[in-house]
Amino acid sequence: MSKFIQQASRFVRDEDGVTAIEYGLIAALIAVGIILALSTIGKDLKTVFSTIAADLDSAVAGI
Repeated sequence: MSKFIQQASRFVRDEDGVTAIEYGLIAALIAVGIILALSTIGKDLKTVFSTIAADLDSAVAGI
């Protein structure tokens, strides 16, 4: 029984798994932030490039 108590107390004190979970959560939050930023920027970039393409089309048509 004392071996079980030693194993249990060692398991409770072990923080390696907790650190890995924390790093995983941080990585997930960073990934969500990047995805949100890119989706917002992507829509704006599409508008910018569409405007540039329309301006180029009208410039070429005027030549």
